[in-house]
Amino acid sequence: MQRTQQAAPAAAGLILAFAAVYLIWGSTYLAIRIGVADLPPFLLAGWRFVIAALLMAGWAVARGERRWPDARAWRRIGVTGVLMLVGGNGLVTYAETGVASNQAALVVASSALWMAWFGTFGVRGERLHAITITGLLLGLGGVALLVGAGLRLQSAAWPDYAALLAAPVLWALGSVHGRRYPPGCGSTSTAAGQMLVAGVVLLVIGGALGESSRWRATPAAFGALAYLIVFGSCIAYGAYQWLVGHATPAQLGTYAYVNPAIAALLGWWWLGESLGRMQILGTLLILGSVALIGWGHRRPRD
Repeated sequence: MQRTQQAAPAAAGLILAFAAVYLIWGSTYLAIRIGVADLPPFLLAGWRFVIAALLMAGWAVARGERRWPDARAWRRIGVTGVLMLVGGNGLVTYAETGVASNQAALVVASSALWMAWFGTFGVRGERLHAITITGLLLGLGGVALLVGAGLRLQSAAWPDYAALLAAPVLWALGSVHGRRYPPGCGSTSTAAGQMLVAGVVLLVIGGALGESSRWRATPAAFGALAYLIVFGSCIAYGAYQWLVGHATPAQLGTYAYVNPAIAALLGWWWLGESLGRMQILGTLLILGSVALIGWGHRRPRD
């Protein structure tokens, strides 16, 4: 009886955490696109993470979290935070100044491909199943179709697409680093530390690029910023960090093909975004490849 009572909260926690990652993260692409219409990208992302970090640190103190980072933990937190939140999320925010939110979400879905490949490196690496390798090749082909079609249509400048291509690679590197070198402190303080480091770095980048002069305070922009702080960072990113320690890699990777579907639906409904034929083909290849990778991870290796 006691074992059943302990399993129920764990199952409920997994459901709630996955719901936050699926629904909220899928909607953040729309919020970013709205925000960068008036706010410069790196300052937008920087203030998002700094404020969210302070809120999450306060929450960790309020709930009595005792496992706070030491010097070694801060090094690991800093590396993971810079890779995932500066290189990953910061570049996505920059890219969405030109790239539509639905296309951005679909290209970012390729992070699952890179995570599977980077997971083979080093002494702790895992051999890939043939199905997973097939998924990697299909996914990369889908990304090439999606980005190539966007460049031909001149829907955004090439630096925007270059940043968008680099973002999932850096996010995957940070995810693999975070799994292999956990900081050993609480999940809330880990997320807060990562966001604090990343936020400061992004603010420095934004200041160096002279973005302060382009800061336009509009209700829509600040509404998007508030949504990204509370829901995108505090709730969804906190849930993701909790899932890293409570869900299998195959389960965790499912967000990569649920989020783009939600982002594409919201982009179509709210902003009137659409996809051409080649982009739809690229989308199908990316989502199919992520499904193949998830299947390949569940099959035994030779």
